[in-house]
Amino acid sequence: MNRPAPVEITYECMRFLITHNPTNSQLVKFTEELKSFGVQTLVRVCDATYEKTPVEKEGIEVLDWPFDDGCSPPEQIVDDWLNLLKCKFKDEPGCCIAVHCVAGLGRAPVLVAIALIECGMMYEDAVQYIRQKRRGAFNAKQLMYLEKYKPKMRLRFKDANGQNCCIHLSASPELHGHNYCI
Repeated sequence: MNRPAPVEITYECMRFLITHNPTNSQLVKFTEELKSFGVQTLVRVCDATYEKTPVEKEGIEVLDWPFDDGCSPPEQIVDDWLNLLKCKFKDEPGCCIAVHCVAGLGRAPVLVAIALIECGMMYEDAVQYIRQKRRGAFNAKQLMYLEKYKPKMRLRFKDANGQNCCIHLSASPELHGHNYCI
């Protein structure tokens, strides 16, 4: 199956890598690709199709937050995603977080769009920005979800240099019993 190449989405101090899921036979190349972008955290939003141990042995944390194909994420996954971003981008501004679903066209781009919307981007702009790099991203159901998504600006703040960035430093995020900081 011919899958789209990974794409990097950057906005202010955030960097994301949207990719497809590999198979075990593609894992070495996949891990090398992640490392070439400086990825230290990978979020899988589909059922696992490969062993995560070899990826973790390369120093990349793998988080499993699957949700149904073609659908919008449950509220708990959105909360966990935003808490992860707060933690990672606060501690390591400009680091790269990878996220993948099966083809990298639906669930993964939705999470990245949510992050952009939380940083103040209009949903239409977030969709267009992602689609410029990831042609075919989002289905009608996901677009409707993003249109109705109500941001709480959970990722906005000014960094130590007075630059706008997308993490609220004064927040003490409730991580729902998880510690997403490495």
